[in-house]
Amino acid sequence: MKAAIITFPGSNCDRDLAVAFEKAGAQVVRVWHKDTELPQGTDVVGVPGGFSFGDYLRCGAIAAQSPIARAVRDFAHKGGYVLGICNGFQILTETGLLPGALLRNVGLTYVCKTVELRVETTDSAFTSGYGRGQVIRIPIAHHDGNYNIDEDGLKLLRDQDRIAFTYVDNPNGSVADIAGVLSENRRVLGMMPHPERMCEPVHGGTDGSVLFRSLIGMMALG
Repeated sequence: MKAAIITFPGSNCDRDLAVAFEKAGAQVVRVWHKDTELPQGTDVVGVPGGFSFGDYLRCGAIAAQSPIARAVRDFAHKGGYVLGICNGFQILTETGLLPGALLRNVGLTYVCKTVELRVETTDSAFTSGYGRGQVIRIPIAHHDGNYNIDEDGLKLLRDQDRIAFTYVDNPNGSVADIAGVLSENRRVLGMMPHPERMCEPVHGGTDGSVLFRSLIGMMALG
């Protein structure tokens, strides 16, 4: 399995994401934002956290217009797997691959801590290794993680079982405590918490590693 990890100016979690994929058994290829194509044979794209282009305009707005973003959109539209974490989630909403928007935290402060998440669905390659309703511990680090979506959009997410994770104790004001959502074909996941930062015992836990192992395992099965 080949994972393409994108780096934008201001990305700061790209190496962490690459290591998490490697430990799950993937071959990792690093991709620069000015590249116009993904590496041949790419199975999954990782869009990392950080502050792409300094978070000017809106978080992720400039990155969503980069040359590689067009390739990622095409890849996703053809059924490819895409994982966007934190700033990566913001970028995926700006590209239109995921619904909703990430706004300033309700407390108007940057939040950096480990939080509890509830797994809302196991019907995806990303979450199949967890149990439905399982509570896991994953770090967050964001200033604009307040997920917003209109009532019709929220109903659609619920009706289609596309809410992947919710916060047990909402740290940022997100609608319906949402921490991560899936695309309609369930092959694109965006989430604000950082599973790549909870993959080894030295991190304080390994709950995040389950996501990467599940994804690589499901892709291997076809």
